[in-house]
Amino acid sequence: MNILIADDDILVATALKTILEADSSLHVSGIGSDGTDAVRLYRQEQPDVLLMDIRMKEMNGLDASQKILSEFPDAKILLLTTFSDDEYIIKALKFGVKGYLLKQDYGSIIPAIKAVSTGQTVFGTEIVSRIPELIQPKSGFDYKDYDIGQREYEIVTLVAEGLSNKEIAARLCLSEGTVRNYLSTILEKLQLRDRTQLAVFYYRHR
Repeated sequence: MNILIADDDILVATALKTILEADSSLHVSGIGSDGTDAVRLYRQEQPDVLLMDIRMKEMNGLDASQKILSEFPDAKILLLTTFSDDEYIIKALKFGVKGYLLKQDYGSIIPAIKAVSTGQTVFGTEIVSRIPELIQPKSGFDYKDYDIGQREYEIVTLVAEGLSNKEIAARLCLSEGTVRNYLSTILEKLQLRDRTQLAVFYYRHR
């Protein structure tokens, strides 16, 4: 699995490379020092996962994420930062990054990368606990207005809980293919791009 790292602290970037490549299934194909590097390297390498800091010179990680995802909607970006600012979290969710971890949680980095590479969304425990508070609920919302049926709504809630397609299929006694089809239909009806935005949508309208 090819990984790109973007961090303006060369010592941190080097340490991350060492940590990741201790796992024989991971290979760091490039290291950038800011968002501009991240965009350039992503276009060049198109890695399986981009592991990126947020606060960097020239272009920060959030702006780089937005730019990359506008060009590569399926890009799997995992933000790794020392900052858990509310504004950062909201923007990360809005842009559709696949994960947001705090740097001090080094033990979760490799599992998070592997989860993100399969399409799962990963947010650190501290981040997940704050998401509902950051998104103001709107009253009077009805999923029926979007032609979302009961089974589709069940899938929406399970996606919001962070379950994978396989886990949702097991919970609802469906095949993974059926869950994928449901999810595609739901995203189309709600005019959303991916399961991260779907989770945000759910919490916003809960």
